Amino acid sequence: MTQASARHILVKTEKECIDLKNEIEAGKDFAKAAEEHSLCPSGRNGGELGTFGPGQMVPEFDKVVFNEEVGQVHGPVKTQFGYHLVEVTSRA
Repeated sequence: MTQASARHILVKTEKECIDLKNEIEAGKDFAKAAEEHSLCPSGRNGGELGTFGPGQMVPEFDKVVFNEEVGQVHGPVKTQFGYHLVEVTSRA
């Protein structure tokens, strides 16, 4: 079964998510942005979610993690928790 590793930043609004994505694309460190802004406890660890398989995360998150390009920041991804920036760090 496919396994992936990812990190994310969870925020309340789409605007905040887009603003953070722009900052990251302009050179801000993803992990630092997660520590400063993420509402998820994983933010303390730079947004690291570890390794997981399909179906272990909400469907909107899974769709990105198991289909989009590795090493790129994707989002905003809307879930019931808020808006996410997602970086797939590996997939095998």
